[in-house]
Formats: sequence, structure tokens, C-alpha cells
Amino acid sequence: NKETEKISSFMQAMNVAHRPILRRAGAKIIAATHARAYPAFPVPHAEVRVHEWQTKRPDATLLRNANASEGGGATRAWYVEQIRTARVYEVARRTELSEMSRLSDRIGGGNVVLAKREDTQNTVLSFKLRGAYNLISSLSPEALQRGVVTASAGNHAQGVALSAKSLGGRAEVCMPVSTPQIKVDAVARLGAKVVLVGDDFDSANNFAIRRAAERGMTFIPPFDHPLVIAGQGTIGKEVLEQHTTPIHAIFVPVGGGGLIAGVAAYVKHFHPEIKIIGVQPSGCDAMRQSLLTGSRVRLPAVDSIADGVAVRTVGEETFRLCRDLVDSIEVVSEADICGAIGDMYDDFRSIVEPAGAFAVAGARKYLEVNGCTDARVVAITSGANMNFSSLGRIASSFPLPPPRLPKVPKVANTATFPKVANTATFQPEWGTPT
Repeated sequence: NKETEKISSFMQAMNVAHRPILRRAGAKIIAATHARAYPAFPVPHAEVRVHEWQTKRPDATLLRNANASEGGGATRAWYVEQIRTARVYEVARRTELSEMSRLSDRIGGGNVVLAKREDTQNTVLSFKLRGAYNLISSLSPEALQRGVVTASAGNHAQGVALSAKSLGGRAEVCMPVSTPQIKVDAVARLGAKVVLVGDDFDSANNFAIRRAAERGMTFIPPFDHPLVIAGQGTIGKEVLEQHTTPIHAIFVPVGGGGLIAGVAAYVKHFHPEIKIIGVQPSGCDAMRQSLLTGSRVRLPAVDSIADGVAVRTVGEETFRLCRDLVDSIEVVSEADICGAIGDMYDDFRSIVEPAGAFAVAGARKYLEVNGCTDARVVAITSGANMNFSSLGRIASSFPLPPPRLPKVPKVANTATFPKVANTATFQPEWGTPT
């Protein structure tokens, strides 16, 4: 409401030195405002915690203005306007926000988990289409004809390929050699040229940047560009439009940070009381380590079953936004991820890729570990591109829990039926053999 927006704007405009005090005071006012607006839905978290990384950021990054098209730090208001006017719906669709009733029952405590189904997104089955199209659609006709090039572990590649094809341009995609074949084939079917290079995303990304410079093509970053971030942020806008009752937290899978940065930029502008919680695997947590350190770190190696988040270094702009807006990062194990894939199948009979299950795994762990009650949380299921050969290992290692079938009382069968003599004889139409 207007009162909450005024408080949020005032907090943003004040000097960063007073930020921790303002956060605590503002959170109490916001909680009171929330209680008046929704008396039947008390705020499960009345205090907004000031995280260690939020007290370390330099003053210059608080309200920095720069040219967003050049990848500089844009203001939060700029992001909100870009998200509102994004052209993503020329190719993408507004995905469902569906309750995971079976998982919610297993967690108990009156908690409700809602899945934002980006795994059902048009054609590419991933949210990545939004950011890719939003950036490529801003290019001139001449730039489209020269072509675009990108690096991706799979889903962003499909988004770039489909976007370039839809806008009449051509695309080249550099992918790590470990990319699942299902994603390589999908990119090729969309008309892009695929180049397999390097053992991880960073190697492929460096190759793609050099290729763009050598051939005069436009490089499309997979996450670290304001227009890509704004495209992904349309998911946050949809969540607020689709679910008008109070939300405790939104769980977002994190690789390079484009999705969580975009969602946080929009949601925190209107509802600073909603927690934005990132989810990363234990062997690939570059964003978490960067936030705790206070600057971007480079992982020596990545180890995760989720190829979609195999990122050693997060983006500069995504890190800037996350440091200011993200509440916490939940770390999940391989067992948590595989269990969440099972949870998705149990509720929707849909199979998501490992990265697509991060948010569900993080939401379940958060609610159970913290003993939450009556909390409504949203988990963004980000993609459904997984090799078929991987399903056997996941299903056998982490089977679904047995279904809870209602007990049916046994009833004695007292009915009797009269016996009837079988007097009919069968005569085949070709006659009785002699």
C-alpha cells in the first residue's frame, strides 16, 4: 500500500550509515501496517534482519546512477519501470502459481508451499527466455543481422536461440562440453550454431566474449546485464499479481544471480517485508560466499549435479543488487535436491531438472529447520531440461515416500449367489472337427 511504499522510499534515500537502524524501525512500522491491512494474516517475521554483507557495502553503491544499457549500476526505480514495460510476453507466457498440497501436508504446521512453474515456460521450459528476449529485442536491426553470441550451460542458450529466431537474427551459442545432450539438441533445433568448448561455464563464457569481439557480434550475457535482470524480474511481478495474500518468503535458485536480482528488485520495492531467499548447492555457492566476504569471489571449482548453476563467479551487477536486497542464502545437498525433484513429481507429475528443484528443496529445509508455522512461501521452479539417463539414478537413490492411503474397514462378504449350471455349448462357425 501507499504507506509501505513511502517508508521504503524514505529508507532508500537516507544515508547508508543509518541504514541498520532504519531497517529495524521500518520493519516494525511495516509489520504494523501489514497487520492493519490483513488482520487475519499476521506477519510471521516482524523483524527484518540486517545481514553482515549489508553493513559492508560502500556508500557509492546505494543509489548509484549509471547507463543501464552499458551494464552499469541502475537504480531500483529504473528496474521497476523496466520490469513493468518488459517485452517478454511477445514470446513468453505468464506461468502458473500452484500450491504443492502434498508437500505442504508433509511439512505440516499449517505451512503452504506454492510453486511458480517456470518449468512449464513456452518452448524452452525455463525462465531464461524472459531475460534473453528482453535484451535481444532492444538491439537494432543491423545488430541482429550481424548476429548474437552467448555462453550458457543450456537454458539461457535456448532462450537466446529462440529470441534471435523470433526477431529475425542469427545466434551462436558456446556451451561447456559437459552440457546435457538434451540441451545441446534443443538449441540446435531452434536454429542456433552450437560450439562446445571448456569444462565449465566460465571457460565457455570467456570464449564467447572473444568470439563476439572477433566477429563483430553482440554478446548476450546470461545474467549480468540490467535488461536480462529486468526480464527475469517479471516473475516477481507475476507472483505479486497472482497471490494477493501475505507471503512469508520467495525462494529463488541462484547461479550467476540474474533471476534473484530481478525478483528482489521488484518485490522489495513494493513489499520489503517479504523475504527473498536464494538457494544454492553446497558445491557451487559462489553467491553465498561472495555475500559473506563482501566482494565477488571466484570458486576454484564447481561440484554439483545441476549443470545450470555451474558458475564460478557471480555477476557484478547481480552481486550489487543481491548485497542490498537478498535476505539470506539457503544451502542444499544433493539429497535435498533429488528429494525435491520427487516432491515436484508427487504433486504435479512433472519432472524438473536439478536446478529447477533448488527452490523447493530450500523452502522445505527452511520451513522444517526453523519450525515455521502458518507461513506461505513461493518456490520458483526454474526449468525442466534434464537428460533422461539421469532419472534412474535420482529415482533409485531417493525414492518417493510411500503414499498415505486412508484405512478402509474390512467388511465381511455375506452375499450369496445361486449357482447356475453351464449348459451352453460352443459351436465354432467352421464346424465341429472330425
